[in-house]
Amino acid sequence: MRDVELRLISELMKNSRRSDRHLAKAIGISQPTATRIRTKLEKGGYIKEYSMIPDFAKLGFSVMSVTFAKWERKLTAEEYDAVINAGRVLDREKSTSIILVSRGIGINYDLMIISLHESYSKSQEFLNEFKQFPFSDRVSLQRFLVDLTQHPTYRSLTFSSLAEYISKSVKTKKKTGNGTFQIQHKELENTT
Repeated sequence: MRDVELRLISELMKNSRRSDRHLAKAIGISQPTATRIRTKLEKGGYIKEYSMIPDFAKLGFSVMSVTFAKWERKLTAEEYDAVINAGRVLDREKSTSIILVSRGIGINYDLMIISLHESYSKSQEFLNEFKQFPFSDRVSLQRFLVDLTQHPTYRSLTFSSLAEYISKSVKTKKKTGNGTFQIQHKELENTT
């Protein structure tokens, strides 16, 4: 990925409502070039969607739950698919407030779920629903709860700080074997 593409993505992460003319001005390219690059990034799947991040507490969510799951034994692909399909059914039937579900490694857990809830009791109801999933009789669950009404927080959920990181730290890229690019970073200059 070229630096100009990363800079454009960074600017869009800061504010995706900006026009191509404003984006072009911010990164020092022409407006037609900004439009062409944005379209290429959208078609290539680098830009998945345009969205805003609300104040979840003002929308009525007081708890964010990070739930970790570990099965007693590694699930087969078919078993894991059954768990995922149960989650999809729950989404269709109940419209859950899940933000992310992903497999991973670390801290001895296999799966992570990030979800929003109106209250602690609603987060507990969600956990109880998860316990009805296939193979849940053989799963260990741990949660980390965040009080969304607590202020101040050090850093709120936003992509602006990540955008700043990308725009300030990109130096060179090196293509990896799987067709993606790895970013190598330079030391940030001391601005104080």
